[in-house]
Amino acid sequence: MEEKEKETGKETAIPEGALQGVFRGSQKRFGFVTAEGEKEDIYIAEENTMGAMNKDQVLVTVVRPGEKGRRPEGKVLRVLTREIRTVVGTYQKTKGGGFLVPDQGKVGTDIYIPGGKERGAVTGHKAVARIKKYGDGIHRPEGEITEILGHVGDPGVDILSIVRAYDLKTEFPARVMAQTEQVPDSVSEAERKGRTDLRHLLTVTIDGEDAKDLDDAVTLSKEDGICHLGVHIADVSHYVAEGSPLDREALRRGTSVYLVDRVIPMLPHRLSNGICSLNAGEDRLALSCLMDVDEKGTVIGHSIEETVIRVDRRMSYTEVNRILRDPSGNQDEFGELVPMLLLMNELAGRMREKRKARGALDFDFPESKIVLDAEGHPMEIHPYERNDATKMIEDFMLAANETIAEDFFWQELPFVYRTHEVPAPDRIRKLALFIRNFGYGMKGVRSEIHPKELQKLLAKIQDSPEEALISRLTLRSLRQAKYTTECIGHFGLAAQYYCHFTSPIRRYPDLQIHRIIKENLRGALNAERLEHYETLLPGVAETSSDQERKADEAERETEKVKKAEYMASHVGEVFDGVISGVTAWGIFVELENTVEGLVHVTDLSDDFYIFFDEAYEMRGEQTGKTYKLGQRVRVRVKEADLTTKTVWFTMELSESSPQGADEREVPCMRS
Repeated sequence: MEEKEKETGKETAIPEGALQGVFRGSQKRFGFVTAEGEKEDIYIAEENTMGAMNKDQVLVTVVRPGEKGRRPEGKVLRVLTREIRTVVGTYQKTKGGGFLVPDQGKVGTDIYIPGGKERGAVTGHKAVARIKKYGDGIHRPEGEITEILGHVGDPGVDILSIVRAYDLKTEFPARVMAQTEQVPDSVSEAERKGRTDLRHLLTVTIDGEDAKDLDDAVTLSKEDGICHLGVHIADVSHYVAEGSPLDREALRRGTSVYLVDRVIPMLPHRLSNGICSLNAGEDRLALSCLMDVDEKGTVIGHSIEETVIRVDRRMSYTEVNRILRDPSGNQDEFGELVPMLLLMNELAGRMREKRKARGALDFDFPESKIVLDAEGHPMEIHPYERNDATKMIEDFMLAANETIAEDFFWQELPFVYRTHEVPAPDRIRKLALFIRNFGYGMKGVRSEIHPKELQKLLAKIQDSPEEALISRLTLRSLRQAKYTTECIGHFGLAAQYYCHFTSPIRRYPDLQIHRIIKENLRGALNAERLEHYETLLPGVAETSSDQERKADEAERETEKVKKAEYMASHVGEVFDGVISGVTAWGIFVELENTVEGLVHVTDLSDDFYIFFDEAYEMRGEQTGKTYKLGQRVRVRVKEADLTTKTVWFTMELSESSPQGADEREVPCMRS
């Protein structure tokens, strides 16, 4: 249907009263449509989906309005555009053909594979199928196998399946590699000309031990009470010309993708690990943000310059943190770096306090560190905590990003900003209503809330029994950050101006704004170039935001499958955890190792439990026993399903079970 409409080029009139929106599917074959201008998503029953799949653009009509806490219910009238073209799943052979059972639960239906279209696939093969005919809600979609990935359980097949499902490109096109081969291995004398030479400055990179693409370096000195902070970023745009094969491929990818067992880079390794990596002892081209910072942590002056730098030493977060904890004990090994690193830590602390004073939020959930063996099986999972060294580099990168964004905002030049909108009023009102039960309140609920109010709330609840509960709900009340051409500020950072400048190796928006900055420095932003960027940048912002979300989803999926595999070897064991979610169908529990699993409501065997959505709790009908968000519990591993990437728990009901609220910190919102 959709293909036919595209061929004719005719626009179909939208029926009166119909709404256009995006369909979101589910494993249970029903879905929801997010329609522009509608306050709530519209529920679509299985029989009313018209074969719509996840992320399809659809026309929908409301058949029953929402009332008494229930969502409005609708019916898909027509699928306008299809998002899913290929599906990854497990093949099951049947008489005369077979079916591909999708890994992506939101596809919502099996794909019929006619006989002769299976390309040798047998039951148990992981495979990729191209959809040839879409279903209509009555007939299943039909497709053909295009690639066999291997058998379920073969080493690496689980991650490869996710790579294919999210259409992540692991190889670069030949024309891109051909251009890459022309990139030099070292900086020439001609390339140094016209640049500010900063090779005399004591310069370090500070990254994780296993990092290979080092795109930021820092310098710091102090004179007459003023700190001179330099944030030096690899000049990737020097090697990736606008409109070149490298550039077009980088835009398509949008970002590097960090999976548990591999990195899928935005740029080929010859660039990202070679000439664009700020390797110690090598001359490198950079774009530097040189900031003067006073005793209060305020940037009082700055310059942006094309530079040539030479890193004196590559440092790891672990090494720097060790120096900060014991400066004298590391003097012999690190010499003149020690006083500079101590000064850096002092300056970063002042900058952090200044951001805190203006209302910046800092949700600090530990990330997962998953250790794999040679065949990709998980051996260990534990929280990866930020230390003083990681916070210090974050503080300096934030300062550079804000400084660059403010500079270009006031120049009124086309630019790409990193923005985070004010939370939706209905979400904040719901949060305010909930916290009143605990005696807390917030200002600005009826108009536009300031991040300072949420920061005050988080401070009030610190070390209280309800801290974990309210912190999680506060985080869920916020919107997702994105890229825009309008500078509308960053709510979570309480920043009026913000952009991404510091990682052009792995994020396309950073690479794009480097070009604008350099053209501006060279006086080359004439009327023609300004018009060019005005036309180009909205698409760059939208594509980059979409690719970032896809990468985040793929990263989470690979973590989930490895966590499920890890917990499969711990079935029957008991763990302590905290309730991270409460729904009508069960209770989500997060263990101390960051693994999250579900206690299904049918496994709450000591009573009949009722879900109270406004209180985020399950309550036993006979005993009155409650399970609340943030409560500490003890669970036993019941099952781990690698296909659905789900871990199932049961509650341990012994008298010794931990009670009360969890007192750990909550996750950090990504800027």
